[in-house]
Amino acid sequence: MGSEPGGCALRRFSCELGPLGRPDGSAAFLQGDTSVLAGLYGPAEVKVSKELYDKATVEVMLKPKVGLPGVFEKNREQLIRKTCEAVILGALHPRTSISIVLQVISDAGALLACCLNAACMGLMDAGLPMKSLFCGVTCALDATGAITLDPTAKQEKEARAVLTVAISSVERQVLMCTTKGTCSVEELQQCIVAAQRASGAIFHFYRDSVRRKYSKT
Repeated sequence: MGSEPGGCALRRFSCELGPLGRPDGSAAFLQGDTSVLAGLYGPAEVKVSKELYDKATVEVMLKPKVGLPGVFEKNREQLIRKTCEAVILGALHPRTSISIVLQVISDAGALLACCLNAACMGLMDAGLPMKSLFCGVTCALDATGAITLDPTAKQEKEARAVLTVAISSVERQVLMCTTKGTCSVEELQQCIVAAQRASGAIFHFYRDSVRRKYSKT
């Protein structure tokens, strides 16, 4: 669990690496009461129509808790895919496919951030080469402009704007940012700074999770 100045705090994290046997890598990520299961397949054979001669083809599938994926899931898939493409060293595996399947177990707020974190842990479990790690942080802005990190579903519903930022572990670079609602440029910058600060706690959690897995005898 990480905390930030101003009373902003991240909900408690929990992660299990390798819970699934069939995928090449998998992770179950719990963030507060939001839970996502990630399965990673590849590098594997790719369809000719999707083949890229100079790098791997990254595909992301986001499955809702119930029902079939809709427009909402397709939009999230694109954001997650762009983030993963920015860090995966796909040039090492040209003409192959890397597929990331994300199953939503429960959504209690900050779902996109939880999906990003589960995807990163799944990539780590699969041992795929990456130029950096990444994490997702969601910020909610209320009517007064106060920032709440890692909001619950209730806090997201009451917020004036909700922003999710993907942060790289290298120099805390912003890999992706998406916004729902309205906010000023200054508020956007404040949210990005808050997300960059909070990312340190998430990357520390990543290291602890991997250390726990490989220290088991």
